[in-house]
Amino acid sequence: MNPVKALTTHGQAIWLDFLARGFIANGELKALVDSDGVRGVTSNPSIFEKAIGGSDEYDGAVSALLKERDRPVADLYEALAVEDIQRAADALHSVYDDLQGADGYVSLEVSPYLARDTEGTIAEARRLWTSVARDNLMVKVPGTREGVPAIRALISQGISINVTLLFSQKMYAEVLEAYISGLEAFVAAGGDPKRIASVASFFVSRIDTSVDSQLDGKIAAASGDENARLGALKGKVAIANAKLAYQHYKKIITSDRWKKLAAKGAQVQRLLWASTGTKNKAYSDVLYVEELIGQDTVNTVPPATLDAFRDHGKPRDSLEENIADAENVLSGLAKSGISLDAITEALVDDGVKLFAEAFDKLLGAVAQKRAAILGSSIDAQTIKLPAEIEKDARALSEQWRANGTIRALWARDASVWTGTDESKWLGWLDVVARGQGEIERYVAFSGWVKSKNFTDVVVLGMGGSSLGPEVLAETYGQIDGFPKLRILDSTDPAQIRRTEAAINLDRTLFIVSSKSGGTTEPNALMEYFFVRAGAKAAERFVAVTDPGSSLEKTASARGFAQIFHGEPTIGGRYSVLSPFGLVPAAAAGIDVAEFLGLAAAMVRSCGPDVPPAENPGVQLGLALAAAARHGRDKLTLTGSKRIADFGAWAEQLIAESTGKNGKALIPLEGEPLGKPEIYGKDRVFIDLRLKDDSDNVREIALAVLEAAGHPVIRIVVASPPHIGQEFFRFEIATAVAGAVMGVNPFDQPDVEAAKVKTRELTSAFEISGKLPAETAVATDGTIAVYTNAANADALRKAGAGSDLASWLKAHLARIKTGDYVAALAYLDRSDANIAAIHAIRITIRDSRHVATCVGFGPRFLHSTGQAYKGGPNNGVFLQITADNAADLDVPGQKTSFGVIEAAQARGDFDVLAERGRRALRLHITGDVAKGLAAIDAAVRSALK
Repeated sequence: MNPVKALTTHGQAIWLDFLARGFIANGELKALVDSDGVRGVTSNPSIFEKAIGGSDEYDGAVSALLKERDRPVADLYEALAVEDIQRAADALHSVYDDLQGADGYVSLEVSPYLARDTEGTIAEARRLWTSVARDNLMVKVPGTREGVPAIRALISQGISINVTLLFSQKMYAEVLEAYISGLEAFVAAGGDPKRIASVASFFVSRIDTSVDSQLDGKIAAASGDENARLGALKGKVAIANAKLAYQHYKKIITSDRWKKLAAKGAQVQRLLWASTGTKNKAYSDVLYVEELIGQDTVNTVPPATLDAFRDHGKPRDSLEENIADAENVLSGLAKSGISLDAITEALVDDGVKLFAEAFDKLLGAVAQKRAAILGSSIDAQTIKLPAEIEKDARALSEQWRANGTIRALWARDASVWTGTDESKWLGWLDVVARGQGEIERYVAFSGWVKSKNFTDVVVLGMGGSSLGPEVLAETYGQIDGFPKLRILDSTDPAQIRRTEAAINLDRTLFIVSSKSGGTTEPNALMEYFFVRAGAKAAERFVAVTDPGSSLEKTASARGFAQIFHGEPTIGGRYSVLSPFGLVPAAAAGIDVAEFLGLAAAMVRSCGPDVPPAENPGVQLGLALAAAARHGRDKLTLTGSKRIADFGAWAEQLIAESTGKNGKALIPLEGEPLGKPEIYGKDRVFIDLRLKDDSDNVREIALAVLEAAGHPVIRIVVASPPHIGQEFFRFEIATAVAGAVMGVNPFDQPDVEAAKVKTRELTSAFEISGKLPAETAVATDGTIAVYTNAANADALRKAGAGSDLASWLKAHLARIKTGDYVAALAYLDRSDANIAAIHAIRITIRDSRHVATCVGFGPRFLHSTGQAYKGGPNNGVFLQITADNAADLDVPGQKTSFGVIEAAQARGDFDVLAERGRRALRLHITGDVAKGLAAIDAAVRSALK
C-alpha cells in the first residue's frame, strides 16, 4: 500500500504544504488527493512568494485585475491568493463532504504584520473568511500571545482556525484552551460546533536545528560520558517535545469539559506537525513524519518530503512510543543548561520575523509586476548614487523593511519621527481618496466658473496655498473655454499693480487661500482687490480655508460666492492635493478627476503595503537622507520647461520640512546645470523630464555629472496631468528623509520669528507713521549697505570700506566649502528682476564653486526661510531691497503694501542676524534695474 495513503489507517491525515495556480489547474492537486490520500493544503507567504514572484505564471491574472482597475499591492495579492485558495478548496471539497467536515481544508494566513495585533488579526480573519466564502477554509492565525485571544474570539464567531507558529507545550496548552473556550461561547450563543474545525500547527524541525546548534557548542567543550550524553540528545528534542504536547491533548479530550462539547458534535483541535522537512542532512528525510504518527493528527509536508515518504516511508503508531524516553530527553536537555523555553520563545519571534520577511518579498514581487504592467502610467524614477552612498541607502532600505517603518508611517505613528505632534499632520496621506469622493463638487464649481465667463482667476495666497496652484498654472497652461490661472503671492506694490493691469477686474474670480485665515499677505490682498472689484465684488470671490477660521467668518459675512474647507490635519506645504490645489485647478478647467486618478496611482505605489525597495517615494527619501549623511545636502532641482516650476513647490516642501534643529536639505531651484568642475561634493541633482521632451542638452549635462561621481536622480513624467504623481512622491520622500534626519517634517518653528519682528515694525509704523530709523554702514551711489554690528565689525576687519565692492568682497570671502549663498530679493518678481538676480547667483556659483539659491520676498519666507533660519549655519545671505516707486494703500489699514514689504525684509534680516548668520543687505534707491546692474558689477569685481 502507498505509505502516504496508509497514514490514514493510523489516524493521521496528510496535508500538502504547497500551493500554486498551475498546480491546481492542471489537476496535480486532485491527483495527489486520489493517489496519496492528501486531505488538506496549507499556504503561507513564502509559498505564495515563490509561486507569484518566481515565475510568470500569475502575470496574466495580475494584468486582468489591473485592466479592471488599478488597486493597492496588498489588494492585488489578496485577489490572487483568494482565487487560489478558492480553487484549492473546491478541489478538496469532495474530501470535506465525504468526511462530513472532518477534513479537506485549505489554509490562508492573515497578514504576518498583524502577529502582534489582536484586533487587527480578528478583523482580517473575518474579512478573509468572508472573501474566500468556502466552508472548508481555515484561517491561519499565529500562536503568539496576542494571537491567543484572537483565536478564542474567532472560534466563538464560527470561523475555523489553523493556529500556526506553535513551538512550546505551554503555548499549545493556551491555544487549546482558547479553542475550547471559544467553542463554549459559540455553543452558548446557539451555534452548531460541528461546523467548526481547528488545527494547532506545532513546528518541529526548527526546534532541533536550534537545539542542536547549542548542543554542538557544549559537545565541543565536553569529554567522555558527558560528550556522549550530549551527543545522544541531538535530533531528539523536537520529537520529544511534540510527543509530550500530544499527551496534553489526550488528557484534555478525556476531560468532562470536553466530553460535553463532544456530545454536541464538536470536533477536536488536531495537532498538526509543521516544519517537517528535514533540515539536517544527517537525519532521515522522513524523520519528522515516521516518528509523529498518531490518532487525530495531521502532518503537513512539502512536496519533497511527500515524495520521500511515498518512496521509503514506514508508517507505524509512533507518537505514543517511549513517552518516558521523551521526558528523559527534555530533562536531559535542561540538565545540560539549555532552556527549551528560551529556544521556543526565540523561535516564535524568529518565525514572526521570517513570515514578515517572506510577506515583504511577496508584496515586493507583486509591486514589481504591477509596475511593469502599468508601465508609463506611473512616472519612472532612476536613482544613480556613488557606491558609498548607495551602500548606505540600501542599508536604510533594509532597516525600514525590517522595522516596518513605512507601515508605521501610514499608521500615523509619531515615533517614526520625533514622537511629538506628527500624527496630527498626516491627513495628506489619504487626501487623494477624499478628493475623489468630492469630485462632483469640483465638477460643479468648474462648470459655475465657466458659466460666468471669467477671463482670469487670481489666487491670493502664500506658501503652500500659492506654490502648488502655480505649478498647475504653468504645467497645464490656459485651457480653452476657461479663465487664465494667475498667482499673486507678494506684497510688492509693483507686482500687485502688474497683476491688476493684466486682468479685467469685472471678469476676474479671486480665490483667497489661507489655512489659518490670519496670514498677513492674502488678507491684505483680499482687502485691496475686494475694494477694487466694486459693489458686487463678493460674487467674484471664493475662499479656501480651514473650518472655523477668521477667513471663513469674513467670507460668510461678505457673502462670498463659495467657501471650500481645507483639511485641518494637512499643513500648507502638503496641501496641493487638497482643496488648496484642487479649487484653483477646477476653476482653471483642469480635469480634477483625471488629475486625482493619476495621483492615486502614485499613492498606491508608495503605500504601506509596498516594501521600501519597491516603493518610489521611500527610495527617493532614503536616497536624499543617505546623500546628506555624506555631506551632499544641496539638491539641485531641474526639469523640462513646462514643468520646471515644480522645483519652486518642491523647494518649499523640502526646505521647510527638513530645515530645523541645525539640520537641512537645501533645495536649489532655478539654477541651470553647469560643468562638473564648478560643483563641490555637496550636490544631488534631481531632474524631472516630460516624456515627450526632445531637449537632450539637460540629459547630456546630467550624464556628465553622473560620470563625475555626483548623485543623479531622474524622473520621467509621462504627461502634464501626471504632475500630481510627483506631488505625492515628493511628499512621501520628504517625510521619509525627515524621519531619517530625526526632525519633525510638519512643523516650522522658525517661521514665526520673522513674523514677530515684522509685527513689531508695522506696529511701530502704526504708532509713529514711519518705520524705525536705521543707519547704513556704507553708501555707494544708489546702493546703501546695511547689516548688524557683529557682521559689520567682521566685514570691516576683512577690508570693507566705503564702496560696495569692498563690502561684497569681504562678505563673499566668508564662503567656505559646503556653504551655500542665498540671494533674497524683496522686489517685484518680474522677468527682468528674476533674470538679474539669477545672473548674480550664477556669477557667484561659477566663481566660488558653491551652491546658490534665489528667493523673492515675502514669498520665500513661507518656503526656504525656515531652513535659512533653522538649518545649519552654512548659509551666506545677500538681501536686496529697494524703494517703492509708487506705494499702494491697504484698505482699512494704516500700513501700506510697501511698508509691509519693508517690514518683512527688515524682520527677516534681523532674525538672520540674531541667529548669527553671515548676512548683508543692499538697498537700492531709484531705478531698480540700474541698481541691480550696479550690484551685479560689484559682485563681479569682488570675485576677481
